[in-house]
Amino acid sequence: MSVDESVKVTRRNFVGMLGALGLGAASMTMYNTLALEGENANSNENVAAAPDTSTESSGSNNAQATPGTDTGAAGEMTADEMDAMHEAGVTSFPAETEGLGGQPLEYEMDGDTKVFKLTASLVDWEYAPGQRTEAWAYNGVVPGPEIRVTEGDKVRVEVTNNLPESTAVHWHGLIVPNNQDGVPFMTQPPIKPGETFTYEFQIREGNTGSHMYHSHLNAAEQVTKGLLGPFIVDPTDPNKYGEYDREYTIILNDGPIGGFTLNGKSFPATRPLTASLGQKILVRYMNEGLMIHPMHLHGMPQLVVAQDGWLLPQPYMCDTLNIAPGQRFDVIIDCTEPGVWAFHCHILNHAEAKQGMFRMVNALSIGE
Repeated sequence: MSVDESVKVTRRNFVGMLGALGLGAASMTMYNTLALEGENANSNENVAAAPDTSTESSGSNNAQATPGTDTGAAGEMTADEMDAMHEAGVTSFPAETEGLGGQPLEYEMDGDTKVFKLTASLVDWEYAPGQRTEAWAYNGVVPGPEIRVTEGDKVRVEVTNNLPESTAVHWHGLIVPNNQDGVPFMTQPPIKPGETFTYEFQIREGNTGSHMYHSHLNAAEQVTKGLLGPFIVDPTDPNKYGEYDREYTIILNDGPIGGFTLNGKSFPATRPLTASLGQKILVRYMNEGLMIHPMHLHGMPQLVVAQDGWLLPQPYMCDTLNIAPGQRFDVIIDCTEPGVWAFHCHILNHAEAKQGMFRMVNALSIGE
């Protein structure tokens, strides 16, 4: 995700940050269902439900409560039990899981052309601690690896289909020749199982910024299952976006992989954004899901500088940015306030329930 490798955050040192804020550890046995369905789940009928893998909390006489589900008078949690589950979730963050998507994809040069290779296949994906599902992935990860090029580059992408059904790749936001647009039976034949298809195009002048690539066949299923990834075009002018010290990409998705995810993971397995006090970070939002997600940062405003890859003539400040399916927004955050700040979707049943925070929750950690 173009994360500065010098600021990797582990659970141990992040918990240390929380400890400095007075938050202690709590029993993790009370947190084993936070990747399940959220409050008012019936309002999300267009999203495939996460598998119900709830188990009873050890040492509790209460019936197990799926997050957001009222267990009735006999199964109500006490205030202390609810607090303990909320604390357990926070102190386990960032929880380690297998697999990390969105990392830069290496390329080979063929003359003056950058050649990337993608393979679509089925994988067993862990989206939260102990919570796994079958994902459809590019190069074995969700989101797929980051393709990053520069304005004016010649690009070739070789796509191999190891899925049980046909697929294709659309370059969302890129201006490409019609026969490279990736829509089966409109611009190309489908890529059948076992076949490889080669896309080739040159990045147009001005077509810079945050873009995406994803399936365009049975897309409501293939994309929400994981066939998606970031495609970033750097401008030849490095100051086009203004000055910033680090950048992060946050891909929003909803569907069969845990219900709601940020970069293929659900809280507490999401990866925190980190910065030093006084630094500026660029955050690239990309919505690959089926629903709108208003992303809210606590403590500081976000300066919106670009939409769908195009610089805004008049950037504007906000603390909650509404991101519709298919949209990309770039924001710059001036990290002026030290501490660990919540960063989440503000459709609240995508982020928090009685048992604590889950799914589309992250944090921005600013250290002095």
